[in-house]
Amino acid sequence: MQEIKATPIKVRYAETDQMGIVHHSVYAIWFEACRTDYMEQLGYPYSRMEEEGIITPLVKLECTFREGARYGDTVLVSAKLKSLSYVKLEITYEVRREADGHLLAEGSTTLGCADRNLHIINLKKVNPALYARLEGQLEK
Repeated sequence: MQEIKATPIKVRYAETDQMGIVHHSVYAIWFEACRTDYMEQLGYPYSRMEEEGIITPLVKLECTFREGARYGDTVLVSAKLKSLSYVKLEITYEVRREADGHLLAEGSTTLGCADRNLHIINLKKVNPALYARLEGQLEK
């Protein structure tokens, strides 16, 4: 299994509410940024997938908030592939404050495997190399 590094994100003022706490809607954006970084580190960026006619539409998003990130914090968002089938994958996330490692939020996304017309595809048949890379990331 290839080690994937967490994605550092500096909390911007625009991401916070009047209390200086990151708005809950921002976590979905951070998950996407981390997922994009994850695929790049895996050596198969989204741009390559899309060039090959593969997209991964979001099917489900969950997030549990433990403590609010604040303006000026740097957070580390990490991703792990939790499950993989021929037609979907589930990724889990942790958001931690870089300064103290405190867990701020955790969540998951489920993504389908589809072609550009949003028809479900069997990823293992359509792109065995990508499927193998992802499969190699599953914790045994």
